[in-house]
Amino acid sequence: MNLTDKDKKILLILARASIMSRFREGIEFPEPTRVLLTECGAFVTLHKKGKLRGCIGYVVAVKPLFNTVQDVARSSAFSDPRFPPVMESEIPDLEIEISVLTPLKRITSIDEIEVGTHGIVIKRGFSSGLLLPQVAAEQGWDRDTFLTHTCYKAGLPGDCWKKSDTRIEVFSAIVFNEKDPEFRDEEEGGNYG
Repeated sequence: MNLTDKDKKILLILARASIMSRFREGIEFPEPTRVLLTECGAFVTLHKKGKLRGCIGYVVAVKPLFNTVQDVARSSAFSDPRFPPVMESEIPDLEIEISVLTPLKRITSIDEIEVGTHGIVIKRGFSSGLLLPQVAAEQGWDRDTFLTHTCYKAGLPGDCWKKSDTRIEVFSAIVFNEKDPEFRDEEEGGNYG
């Protein structure tokens, strides 16, 4: 998927508006461009003062990207079981990051994993875990450490990625953030906080 800066900005405005609409009536939502009506998986990650505050997404395409971002922005703010729901007073301190995902690709060798480019999904039995591509880069992890932490995310032993019955899939993501210089123009409605 090719997203223009305009597409990205619409999605960032949409994510913030979706969260704000829980607290205020009459919040205006941007209009989607044609590309944003394409089905695509995505995650919305919320940070507050540099710390994770919520992250939820759809790994596979289940609805148009525009609707996916709307849904997962709300879920990240109010339904991530690791955190209490976001309060209105926190919204000015939230930083929104969106990851638009490529389709999953099963790999047969861990040598296919490019740290910093690929996210990982590990599946074994009824357990599965996912880490976004930027996590490994942010943490300074090598490939083995990234795999180990993805196993932990699935609730599995850290070495489960070495087992023959473990399925490993990779994906890439277009990642953008409200703090990126090209998206900081508040006159166009990017700041609802």
